[in-house]
Amino acid sequence: MTSPKKQLHLTAFMRPVSLHTGAWRYPGSYPDANFNLKHLVSFIQSLEAAKFDAFFMADHLAVLNMPVEALKRSHTVTSFEPFTLLAALSQVTSRIGLAATASTTYDEPYHIARRFASLDHLSGGRAAWNIVTTGNPESAKNFGRDEHMEHGDRYKRAREFYDVVTGLWDSFADDAFPRDAESGVYVDPEKIHTLNHKGDEFQVKGPLNIARPVQGWPVIVQAGQSEPGRQLAAETAETVFCAPRDVESAKVLYQDIKGRAKAAGRFPGLPKILPAALIVIGDTVEDAQQKRLKLDSLVHYDSAIASLSIALGSDASKFDPDGPLPKDIPDTNASKTGRAGVISLAEKEGLNVRQLAGRYGGYSGLAFVGTPETVADELEYWLNEEAADGFTVTFPFLPEGLESVTKKLVPELQRRGIFRKDYEGTTLREHLGLPRPPNRFFENTSTA
Repeated sequence: MTSPKKQLHLTAFMRPVSLHTGAWRYPGSYPDANFNLKHLVSFIQSLEAAKFDAFFMADHLAVLNMPVEALKRSHTVTSFEPFTLLAALSQVTSRIGLAATASTTYDEPYHIARRFASLDHLSGGRAAWNIVTTGNPESAKNFGRDEHMEHGDRYKRAREFYDVVTGLWDSFADDAFPRDAESGVYVDPEKIHTLNHKGDEFQVKGPLNIARPVQGWPVIVQAGQSEPGRQLAAETAETVFCAPRDVESAKVLYQDIKGRAKAAGRFPGLPKILPAALIVIGDTVEDAQQKRLKLDSLVHYDSAIASLSIALGSDASKFDPDGPLPKDIPDTNASKTGRAGVISLAEKEGLNVRQLAGRYGGYSGLAFVGTPETVADELEYWLNEEAADGFTVTFPFLPEGLESVTKKLVPELQRRGIFRKDYEGTTLREHLGLPRPPNRFFENTSTA
């Protein structure tokens, strides 16, 4: 008897327009895709029809610091606030998960707990929280600070933040609200827990003023790949959004995070590892490659060098464009993973500054470019090699790039038996095969 095939998970990464800075200029693309509700409704309904696990809305808390020549070409300067958008999208969908990025550095646990609990109730149990510590130092100046919090301190704060938020979600037993009109009892006071958290970073009394989320807790997503990021993911995350460049480095990351999670006593198989991947589909491999080349050709050097500067955490416009990446680039308080990735790529491929800028101005990460069959081959290989449990798909341009995935690639994955043909449950936890967390303060009130 043959064992059932592993099942692939697919999340749609909907950063403003696309991760690729040339996406909004691609022929036939919607230039306003990130700021047009009609388009966004169409996108998420297409993804739900294709049975994607979730729609993942990224966020940033500042307009990126870049020269005017680059700023005027940027498609990321305007986008919807994620909670407001996902609340609206929850009302035009019924199954697809709704994931939002929310910062632990520039917000408070009570606010985050309340927003995500609300989204989980509004959507019938489809919310997910992408925990980020915020890599962009410019964000500090929008929240009354002159300097960005140090990297290690951000992760220390994030760990306590998670404990407070999840504690607040457990404020009420699942059966705390009898709403008995005859007796006049709306809520059972014995089934309310006051958190009274007092830690190094936060003092939060509680309880939260909203019933326990449908899923117990919204699904926890984490995106860091630095040492503290990996440890935070191992201890808290249920899915990990990551950016390995090839299958071998992905396998190392996969085993490392899952090994740490096992050592931390997590539920077997957690967390699900979902690397980010740009997917470009063509009628032939050559057709897909030509689409990618056209896309890359639309990136202006001003935008490219600005993107490289952001990844490095240093002003790359001062470097010799045709020289190697300098060896004495100062350490950064922005994203450690981003800086390390630039340096590694430069050393591995011998790229000069101009070439590096071209990569980072477009899309420098993992990409699958080919026909539905060849791309499916690669996704299946990663799944079977335990390099990934699925992928966080970023689309090269909209709407064509999304439609080619939903209407051409997904049917091929379904034909192979490695992706669902329909949802089996109604909540995001059910889509991902995740357990519903028990309430830490009340026994025997949670459903498994």
